Amino acid sequence: MEEVFSKKAEATRRLVEAAEEAHHQHEENPDLQYEYFNAVLINEVDEEGNNVELGGEFLLEPNDHFNNLSVNLSLSVVQVPTNMYNKDPDIVNGVYWSEALNKVFVDNFERDPTLIWQYFGSAKGFFRQYPGVKWHPDEHGVIGFDCRNRKWYIQAATSPKDVVILVDVSGSMKGLRLTIARQTVSSILDTLGDDDFFNIIAYNQEIHYVEPCLNGTLVRADRTNKDHFREHLDKLFAKGIGLLGDALAEAFTILSDFNQTGHGSVCSQAIMLVTDGATQMYDDVFEKYNWPERKVRIFPYLIGRESAFADNLKWMACANKGYFSQISTLADVQENVMRYLHVMSRPKVIDHEHDTVWTEAYVDSALSMAHKLKDKSGPSLMTTVAMPVFSTKNETKNQGILLGVVGTDIPLQELMKLIPKHMLGIHGYAFAITNNGYILIHPDLRPLYQDGQKKRRKPNYSSVDLSEVEWEDKDDILRNAMVNRKTGTFSMEVKKTVDRGRRVLKMHNDYYYTDIKGTPFSVGVALSRGHGKYFFRGNVSLEAGLRDLEQPDVALADEWTYCNTEEQHEHRHLTQIQAIKLFMTGKRPHLKCDRELIQEVLFDAVVTAPLGAYWTGLALNKSENSDKGVEIAFLGTRTGLSRTNLFVPADQLSNKDFLTAEDKEGVFNADHFPLWYKRAAEQVPGTFIYSIPFSTALENKSVVLASTAIQLLDDRKSPIVAAVGIQMKLEFFQRKFWTACRQCTALDGKCSISCDNDDINCYLIDNNGFILVTEEHSQTGLFFGEVEGAVMSKLLQMGSFKRITLYDYQALCKEYAGSSDSARTLSDPFSVVKWLLTELIIFLLEFNLYSWWNVDLSVKAQRPRGKTMMVPCDTEYPAFVSERTIKETTGNIDCDGCTRSFVIQQIPSSNLFMVVVDNKCDCSSAPAVTMDPIEIMYILPALVSEVYKSFLHLHRSS
Repeated sequence: MEEVFSKKAEATRRLVEAAEEAHHQHEENPDLQYEYFNAVLINEVDEEGNNVELGGEFLLEPNDHFNNLSVNLSLSVVQVPTNMYNKDPDIVNGVYWSEALNKVFVDNFERDPTLIWQYFGSAKGFFRQYPGVKWHPDEHGVIGFDCRNRKWYIQAATSPKDVVILVDVSGSMKGLRLTIARQTVSSILDTLGDDDFFNIIAYNQEIHYVEPCLNGTLVRADRTNKDHFREHLDKLFAKGIGLLGDALAEAFTILSDFNQTGHGSVCSQAIMLVTDGATQMYDDVFEKYNWPERKVRIFPYLIGRESAFADNLKWMACANKGYFSQISTLADVQENVMRYLHVMSRPKVIDHEHDTVWTEAYVDSALSMAHKLKDKSGPSLMTTVAMPVFSTKNETKNQGILLGVVGTDIPLQELMKLIPKHMLGIHGYAFAITNNGYILIHPDLRPLYQDGQKKRRKPNYSSVDLSEVEWEDKDDILRNAMVNRKTGTFSMEVKKTVDRGRRVLKMHNDYYYTDIKGTPFSVGVALSRGHGKYFFRGNVSLEAGLRDLEQPDVALADEWTYCNTEEQHEHRHLTQIQAIKLFMTGKRPHLKCDRELIQEVLFDAVVTAPLGAYWTGLALNKSENSDKGVEIAFLGTRTGLSRTNLFVPADQLSNKDFLTAEDKEGVFNADHFPLWYKRAAEQVPGTFIYSIPFSTALENKSVVLASTAIQLLDDRKSPIVAAVGIQMKLEFFQRKFWTACRQCTALDGKCSISCDNDDINCYLIDNNGFILVTEEHSQTGLFFGEVEGAVMSKLLQMGSFKRITLYDYQALCKEYAGSSDSARTLSDPFSVVKWLLTELIIFLLEFNLYSWWNVDLSVKAQRPRGKTMMVPCDTEYPAFVSERTIKETTGNIDCDGCTRSFVIQQIPSSNLFMVVVDNKCDCSSAPAVTMDPIEIMYILPALVSEVYKSFLHLHRSS
C-alpha cells in the first residue's frame, strides 16, 4: 500500500513542478485569444455542421480502465463552471499556461498505468482533466461542478481551521437579505472539511446559538453536523437591533477556550461575519481579544447593495488579516465566499509548503453525472491525493498567490486487490482508516443502499467510524491506537453477520495494525482464530497444472491478484490465467506474480480435476438426476479457484445470479470468501449446510443451497482446503422431504400419524431458525418465530436456541416528513418424529452420497401520509443460533389453559432441525418472535449524541 500511495504522490508532485514552472514562464496578457478544448463543447456542431467555438473535433475511444468511458489519452479537456464566462481573460491565460500539463499527464500515465484521473483545479475556477472526456450538462443545461468547493481542493489549499460564523438577524436583515445570508452561510459550510471545526451564532440584541445544545463549543465539520446546522438555518428570522460587539466577544471566547483544550484544528482560526453593516469598528473588542498577535482572521461579508457601512467592515478585515467581500445577489454568493480560501492559504504559499493531502473515502457524484457514468454496482469509492500550486514569480512571491490544486484519484477497490486474501484465512480481512478514525476500506462498510433499480449513497457514507463496524471494542482500544498511528496487536470476541445481516458467526479475532508511511492512514489485518494458521501445499508438474487450470469449468477469483497485469500497458489485456501461463513458462518473466500462490492454485487445479469428470458422468446418468432438480454443482478452494458444473442449461437456472458477479456474497471477492464457504467452515467437519439464500428468496427465485467444508485431518493440523456444494430447486428439495415424511417403515405397515395429518404441523428449519419446508408455501424463507411465536419463545427459554443481540450503526430508517409525530420504525409427538427422521436421513443422504461436494436489514414501516425519506440511524436487532449440544427436545406450551406439545430434533450431519407441533390449541395470541430491527433512541438528542461521539474521537494528526 505504501508503494501504491508513494507512486501516486510522486505523480502529483511532478504536476506541481510543471504547473509552477509553466506559470513562472507565462506573461499575463488581457487580450490573449486562445482556442482550447472545452469539456462540454468538444465534438459539438452548429446547425450548419461546423464545429462550435471551443469545441473542435476531439478523438475519443472507449477504454475499460476508465469505466469504459470514451477518452483521449493524449490530451486533457477544460471544464468551466456554468456561471463563469468561457473566455474570461483570467481563464484564457490560465488555460494557456496550464497546457504544459498535458505532457506530464501522459508521462505519468506511461510511468504508472494504474493511474486514473489526473487534474488541475484552478483558483480562477476552471478544471483541467486528463484523459480528455466529454462532459454532459443535466436536463437544465447545468453542470453542478466547481473544483474549488471539492474536498481535495479545500484541504490542499488551506490548513485545518476553527471557524465561528456570526449571522446578523436584526430587523434590517428581513426579506432577500436574510435569504442571501442563509445561502452565504451554507456556502461557507461547503468549504469546511472533516479536519475543520465550527459553530454558528445568530445575533440581534441577544446571542442565539443556531443549535442551542452546543453553546460555547465547536463541532467537527463532517457531513452529518453540517446538514444538521443547515436545517436550523431555515428557522432564523429577523427582528430587533444588532449588537455586534457582544457577538464578536462570544466568538473570540469560544475560539480561545476551544483551542486551550487541545482539541480542534490547532492551526488556523477565523470569524466569518455575515451582516448588512456595522455602525462602528469595534477596535476595543479586537484590542482585548485579538491584538497584537492577530491569531484570528476576520472575514466580513456585506449583504446587500448599500455601501454605507462598508468602510467599517473593510477596516475590520484589514486590521485582522482577513478579507472583505460584498454580496448583492444570490448569484454572487459562491464566488465571493471562495475568496477567503486564498487568504487562509497565504501562510502556506509564502512558506512554500507543498503539503500532500489525502481525502477520506468519497464519491464525486457531480463528476459521475457529468461523465454520464453508468455502473450497476453504483459509483465507486475513491481517495484523492492533492497538492497546492503556488506562484513562484519574484514580484508575487511575498503576496502568497495560490494558483490552484493538482490531484489524482485512487479507487479503493484497487487497494483491496493488493490484499493477499488467501493468506488471511476464510474469515480474515484487511481494513484501513483515516486520521479521524473514518473507514477508508473495510468489508463491513456499506456506503450504498438499494432504491428501486438504482444504488444510492447513504447520507453519512464517508464518515463511518471504525468503532461503528468493530463495535464490540467498547473502549475504542483498537480505534484509538490506529488513529494515533501506533503499531501493535489486539484481540477480542466478535459477532460477524453474514447473508445480508440475517445470520451471525461468533469468532475470536486477532488484530494487527500499523501506519501507512507518507499518508494519514493506518492499516489493520484481522485474523480469525482457527483459520489461516495452516494451509496445505503440494507439488505438481507445471504441464499438468496449466492443463487443468485452462479447463472450461475452472475460474479464478475475479478480484484476486495472481499476477499484476495493471502495471504495464502491454499486460492490461491479459486474463489472470493467461498471465499465469506466460509467467510460469518464462515468456513474460517481468510480470509481477505471486509464485507461491500460483503453485498452490496449480496444485488445486490438478487435485480437483477428477471432480469435473465425475460430475459429467452424473449428468450423463439420467437416473441420478432425472427431473433436473439439482441444477449446479460447485467447488471452491482456499486459493480462489472454483469449479462449476451445470446440470441444466444456463437459461433454465432458477437463480441465474448465483456464482456470478451479481451475487457478491456468493463468489470469491477482494474482501471475502463465498458465503457458502464461510458458513460450511464453521460447522463440524462432514456436516452439510442447507439454506435458502436471502438474495434470491426475496426475489422469489426458489432454490436451496447445500455445501460442506473439506478438511484434511493430520494430527494437530486440520486446514480447510475447500468447500463444495450444490444448488437445487426448492420445489425438488421440498418434494423429497414430503416423500420421506409420508413413507411408513413400521413392521406392520401401520403408522399412527404422518405430516399429512391435520392434527400436526411439520417444519424443517435451519440452525438460524429459518424455514426451508412447510405445508404453507408462503412461509418458506420466513423466520420460525414469526410463524410459531409461542414455540420459538419456549425454545429460547429451554436453551435450544440462543438470541444474540447485534447492532447496526450504518442503518437507514424511514422518516415521515410533514407529520408532527413523525416516528421511525424499522424491516406425545416424540414417537412420530423418530420414524419421520429415519426417512429424512435417507433423503438427505441421497445428496451426501452424490459427493457433490447485504439488502441491508430493511426497515418495516407503517405508511402514514406524507413523503418519506431515508435518514441515518442506529438500530439493534436479534439473530438466533441453535445450541449444537442439544440434539432433541420436547416441550409443552400453555395457551390460555390448553396445553400444546411440540418436539424438535436435529437431523444428523446437517444444520437442519425437524419441528413437529400439534394443532389442538390456538396459540395465535402469543406474540411473534421477530428479527425486526429497533431504532436506538438516545436519551440525548441525536446531534448531541454525535457531538459526544466526536469529542470521544477528536484525536487526529495536525
